[in-house]
Amino acid sequence: MMTDAAPTPIRRRLVLAVLAAATVGLGLLVHRSVSGPVGDVVGDGLYAVLIYLLAAFVVPRARPLRPALIAFTICAGIELLQLTGLPRLWTAEFPPIGLVLGAGFDPRDLVVYAVAVIAAAVVDETIARRRGSRAPGNATGRPPEGERPV
Repeated sequence: MMTDAAPTPIRRRLVLAVLAAATVGLGLLVHRSVSGPVGDVVGDGLYAVLIYLLAAFVVPRARPLRPALIAFTICAGIELLQLTGLPRLWTAEFPPIGLVLGAGFDPRDLVVYAVAVIAAAVVDETIARRRGSRAPGNATGRPPEGERPV
């Protein structure tokens, strides 16, 4: 009998995929309807959350720190790639790539990515703890070595 307390990796991946799709939809809505610095910051934050969700999809059993580090590394790497000017050239040839790679470097984006990824990881950990899917001090949820479950 399966309990609802510890989601399986398949179930977690399904939830993450749905959340990622919703995040893309919300991001596109913000891109089309919110302009200026607010739209930029919200869009960048949603981008970082999407990357976190995709990283968590790849490593569904990992504690939130791992997908958070993966997500921030990807976001920062893409932001730093903008310093080369290549994303701007590629966007000129194929405009949708600008939604993924951006066009111009902005150091503020690095801060937004960090805040958004940390927020996503905190929410992920909070939900996991409330569901009871992780025992304190043990990322696997298994009892410590040598102890038998009660």
